[in-house]
Amino acid sequence: MKRSTLSNWPLHLLLLPAVILLLVYCYGPMFGIVIAFQKFIPAKGFLGSDWIGFDNFRYILSLSDMREIMWNTVYISVMKIIAGVVVPLTVSLLLNEIRHRLFKRGVQTLIYLPHFLSWVILGGILVDILSPSTGIVNAFLGLFGINPVYFLGENSWFPYVLVISDIWKEFGFSTIIYLAALTGINPSLYEAAVMDGASRIKQIWHITLPGIRTIVVLLMTLSLGNVLNAGFEQVFNLYSPQVYDSGDIIDTYVYRMGLISAQYGPATAIGLFKSVISLVLISTTYYLAYKFAKYRIF
Repeated sequence: MKRSTLSNWPLHLLLLPAVILLLVYCYGPMFGIVIAFQKFIPAKGFLGSDWIGFDNFRYILSLSDMREIMWNTVYISVMKIIAGVVVPLTVSLLLNEIRHRLFKRGVQTLIYLPHFLSWVILGGILVDILSPSTGIVNAFLGLFGINPVYFLGENSWFPYVLVISDIWKEFGFSTIIYLAALTGINPSLYEAAVMDGASRIKQIWHITLPGIRTIVVLLMTLSLGNVLNAGFEQVFNLYSPQVYDSGDIIDTYVYRMGLISAQYGPATAIGLFKSVISLVLISTTYYLAYKFAKYRIF
């Protein structure tokens, strides 16, 4: 083992920059967790600020906004998780039935392109598309006599805009994963089904879906770890004070409390509270992924 490590030192050296970045930007800032247990004053620093124990946690749990923010986070996340499985799975099954290779690849490229765009760019595009005065969506609705809808300014619409726009951006990536899984199905199974007179629907139900069941279960279980991650970048670039009631999530609330209101202790306490719950969820999902899909990290 030691001889193998020494002989492969150039490969280990290539990992050094990544390890340094991980230590500096991921593990180094973890020391700031102590702020959650302090009445933190930047001028005094970590060592000079007064320790107050769990007072910050008691304070955030007493806030009237916390229940609403937790509900918004879980509600939006669960909708994204469900749609993030159903939509790409359906699209991959439809694309798998297309026999024109050039058309199939063209569609794959088009639906995959939004994945490479940041939410800053997509946010600007959505603001223009959904504008109540000049947006193409409201212009289309106006053809049917429907009054303009303020999609980004009404609490009844905003969560669904988040889910739909997130699917638009990311479902192409998941579709490629499912299409790759579909290539592993033995073609002879379809040939035997055709000989038995099975229709395309029955082939999908009895061959295609069972053939990719493992990858579907795997992706579903792994996505459960993101229940408290409703997408900070997306919400931050699309929300406004008018939709705080339905669109404010944990991450955006921490941003406003910590960086805008300068309540560093309570903001860190909320972040630590979320991290602990996320750790439990991620550990649970990896256990479920191993149990139902035999997925292992190493």
